[in-house]
Amino acid sequence: MRILFLEDEPTIREVLTEYMKMQGYEVICAGDGEAALSLLKNRRFDMAVLDIMVPKISGLEVLSYIKERLPELAVIMLTALDDEKTQIQAFNLYADDYVIKPVSPVILLKRMETILRRVKKTTPQTQKGLVLHEDSWQAFYDGAALPLTLSEFLLLQVLKKEPHRAFTRETLILRIFNEDYMGNDRIIDAHVKNLRKKLPGNFIKTVIGVGYQYQEDDSKAPGV
Repeated sequence: MRILFLEDEPTIREVLTEYMKMQGYEVICAGDGEAALSLLKNRRFDMAVLDIMVPKISGLEVLSYIKERLPELAVIMLTALDDEKTQIQAFNLYADDYVIKPVSPVILLKRMETILRRVKKTTPQTQKGLVLHEDSWQAFYDGAALPLTLSEFLLLQVLKKEPHRAFTRETLILRIFNEDYMGNDRIIDAHVKNLRKKLPGNFIKTVIGVGYQYQEDDSKAPGV
């Protein structure tokens, strides 16, 4: 687990960092808000522990950036400000917790552990490989959306549902367009060509004399 720790007081930063590392966390420190934002833009973190009163850019501004750009990142606000207004402001920005300094390192670690455990339970696991979401008409590969048109999605969906079947172009047209399409059946070839450009592997096999078939072996199969 990688932690971004924003704290401008060297002693507090060193002590809490050491405790976090003793628990097996990888800790990347920042002494001001600008440095924290730079780290967030260039590295991946599992949690951010942010002091509010830091130079250049406040911890609340960093929190705002996180919740706008990295909403899945858990955040604990760490501050000496014990006023209700600041706490409400932090929670309005969807901070996961708010800890008042001075804080026991053990208590902070327990709060971190609790939040990370909760986030892990509620965050859906990224499905590996090629996945089709029929309700949203979207295709994903290792969690990343693929820029398919509706016709391309429907073609891929038909092939993937019956991977052992070789479909003729005529059958694919009927499955995708029903009986509404009046053009040349070579439109399927155009869709397959575009799909092969957009898919991260060779998922569509040409069956000579028939048409097309879905195949799982996307890395070893030769392009056809």
